[in-house]
Amino acid sequence: MYGAVLGDIIGSTYEWHNVKSEEFDLFPSGSTFTDDTVLSVAVAQKILNQEMSKMSSRKGYAMWYKQYYRRYSNAGFGQMFSKWALSNDLYVQKSYGNGAAMRISAVGYAFESISTILKEVKSSCHYTHHHSEAVTGASAIAVAIFLARKDCDKEEIKERIIKQFSYSLDATLDEIRKDYVFDSRASYTVPVALEAFFESDCYEDAIRKAISVGGDSDTIACMTGGIAQAYYKKIPEHIFNTGMNILDTGLKQVLNEFEDRYKVKR
Repeated sequence: MYGAVLGDIIGSTYEWHNVKSEEFDLFPSGSTFTDDTVLSVAVAQKILNQEMSKMSSRKGYAMWYKQYYRRYSNAGFGQMFSKWALSNDLYVQKSYGNGAAMRISAVGYAFESISTILKEVKSSCHYTHHHSEAVTGASAIAVAIFLARKDCDKEEIKERIIKQFSYSLDATLDEIRKDYVFDSRASYTVPVALEAFFESDCYEDAIRKAISVGGDSDTIACMTGGIAQAYYKKIPEHIFNTGMNILDTGLKQVLNEFEDRYKVKR
């Protein structure tokens, strides 16, 4: 969980000022958490409270999204999501963006079978990302986290993702980086986030590689960071401590409770 959140914070200043390099300041002035973190915590909160909820799973996710939006409405949410979150109606949006994948890390950590994870991902997507492209992206990230925390090697994870989700993961980051631009489509960003993880050798290296591509930097780093924490099981102390000072008490409380309950290693 913290792996995803810290990726978001580190990438927050580079989304509109791409660096196209792995050499950059991890926490420049202005580094902050964004909607990626807020909704990641909303998913964790829903999972922590699901046994007490009488709502359907998909309604439960939707209500937590709306609640967290109201708490952190200035966190950089897109206009379409903001309109949905402020509505008194619970209607379905068919977004194909990466918003479902950026917030999904808790699902990959909390459940103990791929079939359950895929079902939970669909529930989490139902009201905001009711589109096959968004569901596929979120599913790929959640399954990668699950396999990583189960100590599968990178080749095994990569083969499973390619086979199950039909992603092409042949291009290297060096091949991608030159012409990569901002586009929030799930099919455009999720494979890049996966590749940044596959080419990395530690948590920090994964985040640096994710941001070096450019584009939607905070979201790519958020997705990569969730997988990297699950795989490497170690976030450098200097990164963790700096990020903790940026998060507020409410977000940290939920993250700590989630990681304690599900024994997430960091």
